[in-house]
Amino acid sequence: MKHLFYILGIVFVASCQTTPKEASSDGEDYADTLRYAQEVHLKNVRQLTWGGNNAEAYWSFGGDQLIFQSDFDEWDVACDQIFRLDIADARPGYQPPMLSTGLGRTTCAYFLPGDSSIVYGSTHLGDSLCPESPVRSARGKYVWPIYADYDIFTADLNGNILNQLTQTAGYDAEATVSPKGDRMVFTSMRSGDLELYTMDMDGGNVIQITDELGYDGGAFFSPDGEKLIFRASRPKTEEEMATYKALLAEGLVQPTEMELFVCNTDGSDLRQITSLGNANWAPFFHPSGEKVIFSSNHEAERGFPFNLYMINLDGTGLERVTFDSVFDSFAMFSPDGKYLVWASNRFTGGNRDTNLFMAEWVD
Repeated sequence: MKHLFYILGIVFVASCQTTPKEASSDGEDYADTLRYAQEVHLKNVRQLTWGGNNAEAYWSFGGDQLIFQSDFDEWDVACDQIFRLDIADARPGYQPPMLSTGLGRTTCAYFLPGDSSIVYGSTHLGDSLCPESPVRSARGKYVWPIYADYDIFTADLNGNILNQLTQTAGYDAEATVSPKGDRMVFTSMRSGDLELYTMDMDGGNVIQITDELGYDGGAFFSPDGEKLIFRASRPKTEEEMATYKALLAEGLVQPTEMELFVCNTDGSDLRQITSLGNANWAPFFHPSGEKVIFSSNHEAERGFPFNLYMINLDGTGLERVTFDSVFDSFAMFSPDGKYLVWASNRFTGGNRDTNLFMAEWVD
């Protein structure tokens, strides 16, 4: 899981900005009142949700829909559930259909080829209630939960569960799909550590990809389906390794030090591409396949803000993309590479909402 909502508890600061301006009825471009002047890669920024915490919005293969998770209480959910949004329907007050069961907690949904079904992680088999959130500062440390009840499921667009893809004990989640439509990558605790695995679309032919101590997660395929980009923690000292193992035994991880790694889909040619410090995470390949966009607080002094950055696969050419004062993350390019969708606290008028935004991408 990418864990937006635990992060927001520590990075939020009030922001009083201009009121978002809606598109004109005659189809003109959206006025860029939702874009900061320095954000030269973004054009015609459009807001897609209004209220609650909305994140991990991923495009359909056709590029006209998004699948995302939300805890918006006005949509009658107690914790994160999965929703589908037709881009054309996005407007204030619109409630998109929920595709998860409404039971337990869900995370990391992704469209399957054909856009008639999805894959996502859910805890509902373990308990119908939302799992308890951990104390953010357990042992004085900021932590994320790794719920052992998470398994990976497929469902149709009416919310009917089609198949359970994972059945091993412990955490299985964070599944994303190759553009080729033949494999998924996911994070699992089945080895005793949080490693990356790939599997066929029916859950078979599971192959372990990573095997180094630390949290490997949030993986995505390159546009050609030949590489994986992901974030990882890598405890090195005896103290760091002991702390990591102790927290993991409690179903927790500390995400404050993470860097980006890339490898082939079989795990070969693994290399670290950032060494920025702090939390570098939520990476996604640029349409060229030669660089990645990601979220980072490496320039922050107090843990925030998080902004979007781009970097080449060889670790050169670091460039800042967003200039928010609070939080920008979970960026994903549309299949045709023309649009970017991401989650942000921008222009909230002072509340804690995290909304989805999309923009035309300018290289």
